[in-house]
Amino acid sequence: MKYLAVGLGNPGIKYSNTRHNIGFKVLDHLAQDLAVPFESVTHGHMATGKHKGRTIYMLKPNTYMNLSGKAVNYWMQKLKIKSLDRVLVVVDDIHIDFEVIRIRKKGSHGGHNGLRNIQEVLQTQEYPRLRMGIGQNFYSGQQIDFVLGEWSADEEAGLPLFIQNASEAIKSYFTIGPARTMNEFNTK
Repeated sequence: MKYLAVGLGNPGIKYSNTRHNIGFKVLDHLAQDLAVPFESVTHGHMATGKHKGRTIYMLKPNTYMNLSGKAVNYWMQKLKIKSLDRVLVVVDDIHIDFEVIRIRKKGSHGGHNGLRNIQEVLQTQEYPRLRMGIGQNFYSGQQIDFVLGEWSADEEAGLPLFIQNASEAIKSYFTIGPARTMNEFNTK
């Protein structure tokens, strides 16, 4: 069985350590855990690993956040993944406190441009997402600077466990399913 995990972020060294790129960091951890490398592919970088009989494709789009849907749609078609239940989008979320994970099977884009584009391209809100809380530690009008800003020293200290939990949640989602995974990881 094939599954597609998509970590949202922006390509390039300029963005590598920003809050908006936590989706990339989670997939980097998962690929390292599964001992597989990323390779350059159409619309991004992909690693392919096995976990408990499942083949997990890990995609880091290079289309920039605002065009994430193009890469998701392309790879769903290329891999012949017809069910959105076999896709999980990993995304930063300012509406959730830092270090909190929320998995949802569907939902609105919540103002996130990456999710907005995926919704527009796929013509549905009914795709699963793993929302990584980055908090709202910014003043009104400074949201863009915050999400494109680098992690604070305090956040850096909490990142390893936060990212590890998300990586474990992806493996769980693709093996034991959404209900049990949400019960376990949405409470942490």
